[in-house]
Amino acid sequence: MNAGPERQTGRKAQISNITAAKTVADVIRTCLGPKAMLKMILDPMGGILLTNDGNAILREIDVAHPAAKNMIELSRTQDEECGDGTTSVIILAGEILAQSLSQLERDIHPVVIISAYTKALKEALEIVKRISVPIDVNDDAQMLSLIKTSIGTKFVVRWSDLMCNLALQAVRTVASEEGGFKTVDIKRYARVEKVPGGEIEDSKVLNGVMLNKDITHPNMRRRIKDPRIILLDCPLEYKKGESQTNMEFSKESDWARAQEIEEEQVKALCERLLELKPDLIITEKGISDLAQHVFEKNNISCIRRVRKTDNNRIALAVGATIVNRIEDIRESDVGTNCGLFNIEKIGDEYFTFLVECKSPKACTILLRGPSKDILNEIDRNLADAMSVARNVVFNPILVPGAFRFTLAFLPSMHT
Repeated sequence: MNAGPERQTGRKAQISNITAAKTVADVIRTCLGPKAMLKMILDPMGGILLTNDGNAILREIDVAHPAAKNMIELSRTQDEECGDGTTSVIILAGEILAQSLSQLERDIHPVVIISAYTKALKEALEIVKRISVPIDVNDDAQMLSLIKTSIGTKFVVRWSDLMCNLALQAVRTVASEEGGFKTVDIKRYARVEKVPGGEIEDSKVLNGVMLNKDITHPNMRRRIKDPRIILLDCPLEYKKGESQTNMEFSKESDWARAQEIEEEQVKALCERLLELKPDLIITEKGISDLAQHVFEKNNISCIRRVRKTDNNRIALAVGATIVNRIEDIRESDVGTNCGLFNIEKIGDEYFTFLVECKSPKACTILLRGPSKDILNEIDRNLADAMSVARNVVFNPILVPGAFRFTLAFLPSMHT
């Protein structure tokens, strides 16, 4: 009969925990440094993961030991807080635990060892404060050399100048300050679009937004200079019944009249929008054939079923307000900060570009590359670079040399 998991106590448990942590550290030891090799991992779905990012590798590892799980959690926390140093934090943690093994064998109590580590943490943080140098966030040369330290050991090191510029440009675009509070929301407002094909050198930060969408009617304009843009969060179709709706008609003309009323409802919505003389209408919901016909006749382009997150980015880039009820729309809701609306075919798909925006607060990073797996790795490297740039905006201090890793690592170990 199976007695369930074995319970360990005392020295045996301590050694087991240290061994598990050391094993996790050994797994990704070869991912650290400029000579690090990329790992090819087959994920459970049969896809390929090509990376030397510690967190990305550990995410794919399925472990049962609690101490090993704790180490993987440490890497995830590092990735969320700092964005970089996920491999370093695991190797340092494994090494620090390994150093405590000899102390335990000398029968030194774990509490004493922990208090010594706490003193070492205090001392390390003091040293870090002492040797750190302030950085001018507006100085391109200083910022680029700092970001370069993040991707110097990564796959994109051959294109480090390009990637550093992309990261810095994206972070500066989405950075904002309101009431003395700085916000740099790269996750929400700096979207990375990966398009296989083309060369890595073709990657760029668009001063605006790019969507994987095409216009709804082939006769609509695909290129508009200085467009007036309306953003909607409501359908341009007749309202359907909330629940089951029954309609009884006594004569045939009533059915025709009911359909006319539906058309009149849609036309009324379209006429309300036409009053504002838009060039482009973007909605998160559907647009009926009748509405498309009305807009096409009035030389207005339409894009439908846009994601909520994309619509929010467009609003920040073009200076528009997303409208929920067409009856409430005002002139101030129309976006006029976009310089060019353009639809291009890249590969087999059509992409909408809203670019040349005046002071956009959101942007799209267009990544080009030979294959999907390479692009995913470039995306991960760029995310690390952007996180480093974001951290410097909040705390403009440079710690020379390897202390960069220690600074990122020690608070996580302390908690």
